[in-house]
Amino acid sequence: MTPDDRLAALHARIASAARPARRDPADVTLIAVSKTHPADAIRPLLLAGQRDFGENRVQEAQEKWPALREEFADFRLHLVGQLQSNKAADAVALADAIHSVDRSSLIAALARAMDATGRRPDCFVQVNIGAEEQKGGCAIADVPALLAEARSAALPIVGLMCVPPAGIEPAPYFALLAKIARDHGIAGLSMGMSEDVEQAVSLGATHVRVGSALFGHRQGTPA
Repeated sequence: MTPDDRLAALHARIASAARPARRDPADVTLIAVSKTHPADAIRPLLLAGQRDFGENRVQEAQEKWPALREEFADFRLHLVGQLQSNKAADAVALADAIHSVDRSSLIAALARAMDATGRRPDCFVQVNIGAEEQKGGCAIADVPALLAEARSAALPIVGLMCVPPAGIEPAPYFALLAKIARDHGIAGLSMGMSEDVEQAVSLGATHVRVGSALFGHRQGTPA
């Protein structure tokens, strides 16, 4: 499939899930997660009209995206991976949205960087929705306090983000994140990846983070 074909197929999947849920497909932002893929793999999607992209690591984003921004000025870059506090200033300088705000030290570092630069990327609080020790995200019980702290620091919190446990039906986890967001008056929901876009959209995702369905398997991983 060509990049245009893959992009069209993803939009069709989003639309087919949105309509039964009485949602406008245009309300779902498709983030093309380009981690480990070179600029040459990203450029065809930019040419096809894709304008939201995601990277896991600040350093990798710094290596690829400044040059692409010289060619394509109107895209939005999302940082979707775990973010170290000592990379907060770099993240604020580079990204249009940060999806992994999950602890007090990071909130403080992001607030300092935003105040220093005047740039204020959209922020999502990441929730460890499956209570998995190996995953980032704040505990569900800590969400109210972390949101209050982020708002007090004037971070532009626009949503919640989660990564459900692998190999388990994700819908209950997506529904739980949506409930937590409603309880706190938050509209944005960053949830859903290549294999579970439909479930995420049907349960209210406003941002879906899709890698392999657009780029194929990540470089360095088995086919």
